[in-house]
Amino acid sequence: MPGRVKTRLTPHFSPQEAARLAAAALADTLEAVRDTPAARRVLVLDGRPGPWLPPGFEVVPQCAGGLDERLAAAFALCTGPALLIGMDTPQVTAEFLAQGLDFRHAEAWFGPAADGGFWALGLAEPEPALLRGVPMSVPETGSVQRRRLTHACLAVRDLPVLRDVDTAADAAAVAAEAPGTRFGALHAALARAGAR
Repeated sequence: MPGRVKTRLTPHFSPQEAARLAAAALADTLEAVRDTPAARRVLVLDGRPGPWLPPGFEVVPQCAGGLDERLAAAFALCTGPALLIGMDTPQVTAEFLAQGLDFRHAEAWFGPAADGGFWALGLAEPEPALLRGVPMSVPETGSVQRRRLTHACLAVRDLPVLRDVDTAADAAAVAAEAPGTRFGALHAALARAGAR
């Protein structure tokens, strides 16, 4: 919804353009999830799904609370190995996600983000307490979360570092990295039209 999503993309983009970029990022992410071999695909959502939701997803409402509580609640829905991702990395691929679901030699997968956060977290045995209390949206989020995993004596493997789309500069960099995505194509079209 304009004014509620990707607000840090403004004023470079209007609230409507930022919302369109968010929708494109979500569609790209859902496509990657759909193409990943998994027994269950769950979308934790604040609001109602729209026509953008592909078939094969179970939709559950997002709980209240801070981001750490919401992520912990998402893991609490899982009874077996799980990989959690957000929609801030539209350049993600099914190959990256499949790697994060391979628990033959790992008990946890950690996908670091270039800004110090993380874009993915996989747990062979979901444990919501590993997320509660982790400070979110700060430069040390990723390092604190990864330490939580190692302090729990989990064998942790890392996924590739990806850049989150938080700012207009991030959007441009991610679009250049993934021009074949919906996000990349929309960003290019907005750039050509002279985004505000």
